[in-house]
Amino acid sequence: MKTQISKSLDYIGISSATLCLIHCVLFPLLAIIPVGISHNHWIDLLFVMIGLYAVVKILKTNVQKYIKAILLISISSIFFSIIYTIITHEHTIIMYLAGIGMILGHVLNLKKHKH
Repeated sequence: MKTQISKSLDYIGISSATLCLIHCVLFPLLAIIPVGISHNHWIDLLFVMIGLYAVVKILKTNVQKYIKAILLISISSIFFSIIYTIITHEHTIIMYLAGIGMILGHVLNLKKHKH
């Protein structure tokens, strides 16, 4: 049962991180088109809260330390990157790298359950 719950959390995390990464990559392209779309940081914070929920639940399980480290560093980097963006209105590449890290951490954790 715990394995099924943990798998569900990984699917939530992978989905959230992938959608966040797509949002972060595509938004600059949409901003070029003059249709009045403005970046809303609440969307970024929503993605990070969904990801944080999954990461915290996974960190409480018996997961290998390197997976915990990848997830914790990635979610922290995403959060601080969003805060930096809100304050300075400048985007950093850290957000993209951390998004890839979140996907990688969840995929590794998901593979661990299959063994």
